[in-house]
Amino acid sequence: MKPFTGRDFANRGGLVAGAGGGMGLAIANGLIEGGADIVLADIKPEPEGIAEGPGRALYLEGDLSDEGFVRAAVARARDHAGRFDYLVNTVGVWWGGRDVSVVDIEPDLWRRVLEINLDSMMLTARHAVPMMRANGGGAMVLISSIQALRGDAVAQDAYGASKGAIRALSKSLAIQFAADNIRCNSILPGYIWTEMMHRVDGEPGGRENKQNIIPLKRFGTVAEIAGPSLFLLSDAASFITGTELIIDGGTTALP
Repeated sequence: MKPFTGRDFANRGGLVAGAGGGMGLAIANGLIEGGADIVLADIKPEPEGIAEGPGRALYLEGDLSDEGFVRAAVARARDHAGRFDYLVNTVGVWWGGRDVSVVDIEPDLWRRVLEINLDSMMLTARHAVPMMRANGGGAMVLISSIQALRGDAVAQDAYGASKGAIRALSKSLAIQFAADNIRCNSILPGYIWTEMMHRVDGEPGGRENKQNIIPLKRFGTVAEIAGPSLFLLSDAASFITGTELIIDGGTTALP
């Protein structure tokens, strides 16, 4: 088995859902720079900074909790590359202040968070798996969260429930489709500096207080999610499936 170099994706293709910025864009760029032909999809407009090659990029704007859009995006990804090898799904929302305890949360908000965070995972896998079977296998990476492993003193119950379900779904997909040479793993990020984390600037103590609870004393970067994601997609990880990788600067190792 050759070592992973980050340049092992030539003549392959797939879909990165939630690629309008942050982790999704960083992972998509790594695949493109490794030679893969990738469809990037998000509800957001096309971002600046999409890698220029050597792989080819195609951006689609739409709602990844809508099955019609997902079906079309997966088909476009297959047509774009001539095959379908990789699914990455980073889609997720955190609506603090409204995403509260189940005792108080508005049921419509609960349902919408689960539609975006969880249904998008189900729908992309639902349509990607047959494409992967057609070319003899593939690999998936689903982005969960360390909230899948713990509760929180400040309740965010819809977000936490959705992220726990993603972790479980990833394991189920890994077992179901192992015989088809389709692997699935999840990544559980901790405090990664993305647009979602900008909320801490409005909290007492802001970034400093949040960073002080991380053993490495800093936020993670999207590159520190992209690198491990690319490894899990690569042939160097061909015996890794059904697991989760915690990337949190040591946060969940604390007592």
